[in-house]
Amino acid sequence: MKEVETCGKRTEAPAGTSTKYFPSIDEEVVGFEKDAESIIQQLTGGTKGLDVISIFGMPGLGKTTLARKVYNNHSIVNHFDVKIWCAVSQAYNRRMLLSEIFKQATRSEIDEDDDIADKLRKSLMGKRYLIVLDDIWEIDAWDNLGLCFPRGEDGSRVMVTTRIEEVAKHLQHRGDPYSLRFLTLEVSWELLQKKVFQGESCPPDLLEAGLQVAQHCKGLPLVIVLTAGIIAKMEREASLWFEVAKDLSSQILGEQSMKVIQSSYEHLEHHLKPCLLYMGLFPEDCKIPVSDLLKLWMAEEFVLNIDKENMEEASRICLNDLLNRSLVMVSERRINGDVEYCTIHDVVREFCCRKLREETFMQLTVPYNPYKHLYPKELRFCTYIHDDHVNQLDHSEYLMDKIPSFDSKGKKCYGQCPRFLEFIAHPKFNTWKGSVLLPLLVELRLVRALNLLDVQLPRSWAGAVHSLVRLRYLAIFVEEFEFKWVSHLDQLQTLEVSSTKKLRTSPAIWKMTKLRHVNIRSQFSFIWENNDREILEESSEAKLENLKTFRTCRICMDGMNPRFWWRFPNLEELSLSIAGVPSHSLFPIPEVHTRLQSLELYLSDDERYLVSVEWTSYFVFPSNLRYLYLHSDFLLEELFHIIARLRNLESLKLDIIDLSGQVCWDVSYVEFHALKYLTLEFMYIKEWKVSEASFPVLEKLVIRHCNRLGEIPPSFVDVPTLQLIELIGCRDSLGVSAMNLKREIEETTGCECLQVLISKY
Repeated sequence: MKEVETCGKRTEAPAGTSTKYFPSIDEEVVGFEKDAESIIQQLTGGTKGLDVISIFGMPGLGKTTLARKVYNNHSIVNHFDVKIWCAVSQAYNRRMLLSEIFKQATRSEIDEDDDIADKLRKSLMGKRYLIVLDDIWEIDAWDNLGLCFPRGEDGSRVMVTTRIEEVAKHLQHRGDPYSLRFLTLEVSWELLQKKVFQGESCPPDLLEAGLQVAQHCKGLPLVIVLTAGIIAKMEREASLWFEVAKDLSSQILGEQSMKVIQSSYEHLEHHLKPCLLYMGLFPEDCKIPVSDLLKLWMAEEFVLNIDKENMEEASRICLNDLLNRSLVMVSERRINGDVEYCTIHDVVREFCCRKLREETFMQLTVPYNPYKHLYPKELRFCTYIHDDHVNQLDHSEYLMDKIPSFDSKGKKCYGQCPRFLEFIAHPKFNTWKGSVLLPLLVELRLVRALNLLDVQLPRSWAGAVHSLVRLRYLAIFVEEFEFKWVSHLDQLQTLEVSSTKKLRTSPAIWKMTKLRHVNIRSQFSFIWENNDREILEESSEAKLENLKTFRTCRICMDGMNPRFWWRFPNLEELSLSIAGVPSHSLFPIPEVHTRLQSLELYLSDDERYLVSVEWTSYFVFPSNLRYLYLHSDFLLEELFHIIARLRNLESLKLDIIDLSGQVCWDVSYVEFHALKYLTLEFMYIKEWKVSEASFPVLEKLVIRHCNRLGEIPPSFVDVPTLQLIELIGCRDSLGVSAMNLKREIEETTGCECLQVLISKY
């Protein structure tokens, strides 16, 4: 990513909604400029018929990095109607891949009974599309997928990456496959410096040693960034760097990546090693949701010794440490720059899987061991649902072969082992049936993390889970759910429930004092039995002081105690879909919730209160809010006066169909003092009025499917902090006005400080 100069100060180009647009400087890989330029020309020029561009090379050469660099280039973003990125990998499912391509192309899901190939072909017909198939291993994979792409005269392209030359040559392309070269010494040194010194110059006394390190990385970008992660944590002494160079020089090229990963692993602090190995349990090329990953780390107690009070922050620090060492990669960022999805290179994953197979455990010591006289240390066997080994977990012969036990004298032996395994089940469970899984769960009593959202469990699930008293993370898909069925799980930190029936609260929830994150995917009702209500209202102990996030897809608030939310004094994130007419403000005394940072509200379209000006009194927001998302079919414009009073609000997302019947959204009289990120979706406005003072520090503006809006207000030219305008599914005139803003700003400042991205779908 190139730097730009804005108002005399050098800054990074904006981070956008995800890294696919604007990778930060620590994620940048240099050395592909000419390669990227050549491939961009092939993608945007040449024949009008469908063409295939293939990139091949050995692992660690940067095939995916180059493809991603091209895919995110602004000329590519603006050239194609539809852009799709899909990881194929060794083990792939044709229907799942085509469904993913269809989802990205149409922003909609596919039904089980649909002919997916036919629907995909029709959805792409007449559009200029770019499809990236990353990491194809077999010719059959291309033959199965390629037939589904229409071959019109629209200039559509397919870009493929593979490590197998035969596959690359087989593809139906008009030119030769693109063979990726090793980096030169000059480029290798440039990349190493960027990763180690973060933009600073290398000290003269380290120059010779640094050049030797770069030389012995042998032109492999993966080896360079991993090695940079090692030496960046060392003392800046030439002798230490020479030792690294010497070690690199002794390694054979084909084994070099794995050796460097081993070295990186050995240099990790003790608590980071299980965090990294755990990521090897996810499927190849999986985009791992950071929110889920951190909660799983917490459940496994990887971060317990760092910060028991704020485990979320400790987990984020661990993730950043792994990112800084280039062992983990950012897949997507949120609009504010936070990492939303991460992934690991397939070579790093292969190392993790090898390590887990070698040791057959992830962590040996745990706080409690009821079999201490027989088992000095508890063995924690780790597997996941896609692993072939998991199918053998219910066979005692397998368990006795794999798990050692100890006789009365402490001598290790095999074949006499009670089942106290820890089964780590995540993240997808398509191969399981609930009736098969439940008997296994009963035997695995030390399990800490269960994610069973992809299989609906039978009604007997509560009995099977009852004995899993060590659970800290539970995510389940069930027909019925009651809090009293899990209230005995007093160690539970994360509870996620998807239920097909209405779920009611009960006082049992207050027993679960360790709860930190709750997500209820069902119609959720705050309806209490009379006796229970009296107990709740009289009890001062009915609080969940550790709860930080609460999400539910539908909540009935009729008759709810106005002080209910006071029971969660440390709540940081709240997401509610509110049904029915509220009887009181959500936050009667907003000062109580000074810790609340993020609020998402999905509002009912009940006309009884939406048309009333008095309804705005319902919106009394905690003053410390930093992120606010509002979704409603109808909303009064007076609400924006209330929002503007939030002095700390940095990010605002509006998904509002109708602003009280108005076609003009006028905020020229309002000043959003701290707002940096603004997203508008599906707003039925034709005109937007903004003054110079309305958004004084805005950095990123994203407009999605506001297909009535014809122009971005010219006043945005006077916002000195504006870095990005992204338009998706909007009118052409809106894109023209954005480009006019960009040209005017460039003429005024003399530099490219505004990025404009336009996507038709």
